[in-house]
Amino acid sequence: MLLVAHRRMLGRLLPADEPGDLVVHEGQFHRVVVGAERVVCLPRSDAAAARLPERAAVLRTLARLDLGFRTPVPLLAGEPGPDGPGFLVLSRVPGAPLDAAAVVGPGVGDAVTDAVAEQYAALLTGLAVAGGDAAVPAAEEDRWRRFAERVRAELYGLMSEAGRGRAERELAALDGLPYRADAVVHGDLGAENVMWTRAQDGLPRLGGVVDWDEVVIGDPAEDLAAVAASYGPEFAARVRAYGGWTRPEWDARIDAIRGTFALQQALAAHQDGDAEELADGLAGYR
Repeated sequence: MLLVAHRRMLGRLLPADEPGDLVVHEGQFHRVVVGAERVVCLPRSDAAAARLPERAAVLRTLARLDLGFRTPVPLLAGEPGPDGPGFLVLSRVPGAPLDAAAVVGPGVGDAVTDAVAEQYAALLTGLAVAGGDAAVPAAEEDRWRRFAERVRAELYGLMSEAGRGRAERELAALDGLPYRADAVVHGDLGAENVMWTRAQDGLPRLGGVVDWDEVVIGDPAEDLAAVAASYGPEFAARVRAYGGWTRPEWDARIDAIRGTFALQQALAAHQDGDAEELADGLAGYR
């Protein structure tokens, strides 16, 4: 168990927390140990460990932007040593994720659904406004072509014939995507990475956003696709209506990008040598 294996290190990094109060979250690139005021990110692979300094630099950049919500702030970094692996200590963003049942499930009132949708739209609008000023790397112009090439070269051999056929259809949908690099794009804006608190009126209030490992200046359709994947297309349509992203060309971009999420997970896991995440990403292709 992670908390036992790294007890000494975590005791030093989270001295105000009792071991029994710590919570572990499994992410694609890190295992995150959550304390009352701080979190400790432990990389799942050597490749993820090598990216920790870059991740800290990006988080410092985001902290300087006026996004209208909180992001984690790097507090301390460490190299691998006798006590444990490399790590990154971050400030804890307040709140907890809202799963689909709490936003669009049976018995959820329109006031809750609309409040969350409106705040998602404000979140994405803030990222779009920041896109012109943020010192964040831009997505490569041939990003999707190169992604498709890597999937075919590295993953097709791990798939069944039917799985390759499915992947080929999903990759073909990327061919006509226009290049856009005009907004800060989180890159993994699923429900698990958006934190919510409760206002005095009982409605959810956006606390902040975590897990910025894949942030780029790119196409905001990617984040809208993640919202649709978490809460369904009807909720995503509400978000789009609040934000004004209703023109038909948004539909094709959102649908095409959403169709690649499992392949994105599998390719990143394969390149990092993470067998568990690879198996999960390829589950529908074998």
